[in-house]
Amino acid sequence: MFRLWGKEFKDNRLLRDTVICDESNDTRTHKIFHALDAICYEFDLSKPIWLDTTIADFKKHSKARFYQDNFVDSIDFDYLEIQVIEE
Repeated sequence: MFRLWGKEFKDNRLLRDTVICDESNDTRTHKIFHALDAICYEFDLSKPIWLDTTIADFKKHSKARFYQDNFVDSIDFDYLEIQVIEE
């Protein structure tokens, strides 16, 4: 089972979070993109853009933070963090 934890933070406080579970036979990359889409849908956000630094952090730590630079629309929080918690 694959689980991705999505969290919104503002002023170092957790605003809301969700866990997306995926039991499909897709690749890890597809599972991550599908889970991120589900998180954005649940939080009513536009999809963030994966910048080179975001990709590098995710490859290294299985965790990524999406700041205002990653979003086309303005956001009312400091960052969205995703983290793989089970593979």
